[in-house]
Amino acid sequence: MSLHADAYTDPRWADVEREAIFSRTWQWVCHVEKLRDPGAYVTTAVAGRSVLVVRSGGGDLRAFSNVCRHRAHELLSGEGEVRRITCPYHAWSYDLDGVLVRAPHTDHLVDFDPSTICLDSVGVEEFGGFVYVNLDPSAEPLAVRAGDLAAEIAHWAPDVADLTLAHRLTYEIESDWKNVIDNFLECYHCPVAHRDFCTLVDMDTYEVTTHGIWSSHMAEAGRTANTAYTVEGATVTDHAVWWLWPNTCLMRYPGRGNFIVMHVIPDGPGRTRETYDFFFETAETTEAEVEAIRYVDDVLQAEDIALVESVQRGMATPTFQQGRIVHDPSGSGKSEHAVHHFHGLLLDAYGATSRDLA
Repeated sequence: MSLHADAYTDPRWADVEREAIFSRTWQWVCHVEKLRDPGAYVTTAVAGRSVLVVRSGGGDLRAFSNVCRHRAHELLSGEGEVRRITCPYHAWSYDLDGVLVRAPHTDHLVDFDPSTICLDSVGVEEFGGFVYVNLDPSAEPLAVRAGDLAAEIAHWAPDVADLTLAHRLTYEIESDWKNVIDNFLECYHCPVAHRDFCTLVDMDTYEVTTHGIWSSHMAEAGRTANTAYTVEGATVTDHAVWWLWPNTCLMRYPGRGNFIVMHVIPDGPGRTRETYDFFFETAETTEAEVEAIRYVDDVLQAEDIALVESVQRGMATPTFQQGRIVHDPSGSGKSEHAVHHFHGLLLDAYGATSRDLA
């Protein structure tokens, strides 16, 4: 059976999930291209906390709570390059390793040693061409938790680290984030809801495999002309898609060298903000890539958003509590076993938090 509908509709679950899931898991930040040079930084929000990621002078990636140790003002915003991290409130200044190096008018303070004051560290890791952070200081490294995922991405998308951001789509969805992930993890609905997509890939070759904290969704490109977007001259001829617990979706579609990241972000009870980042060989898109982006935006996403918003409304119906998982033992795309896998990870996270609070 699927997860109980209350987990999608009861607003109390948003607080539970912030602590049980998003404060304890690896969260996608950006492509490595944004943090290649010393001093390059990016800020993001994770579980309601502001986080900054920076490339140190020694070449290491460092991540910190984006909060000054003086009076808690946020230090940086957006992205860019800095030599030092300087608070815009009272000009306390930190080096790129997070150590306080200057605090104006503090020379007379008793027992005040700037070198002992550091920004609060956050776990950070470069993985599969992208940067992730984790608020949990005891978190196992993503490279360990995700097992063979990095190797699989490298096999199917060996150019991923060399691609560049070409376009971003953003959506505000009236649905719980878990409905969005549920929908992503099965193609049982594809022949009904995504007719064009089913000409882009060969559904007879679609295979879904679950692993520890991720799943893979593989198919060959369609063998006849498709109605989604043109793939003439394509160098990528397979559909390779991965989901990484809990809310990162990674995609490689037929076409020129490409990679797509769909980041699913809870935005309060019953609401989700979703970003869709397209990485191509160049920032200037070809006509075929413009057509592919338009297909995703105007057709595929429009179809999926309508589906998950309808499901969210339906889950509020008192007579609906759970539904039956449809399982194909062969692991085809028309099976919902990856949804079941996701729900198992959710239940494990809920249970771990309950034990911590006991």
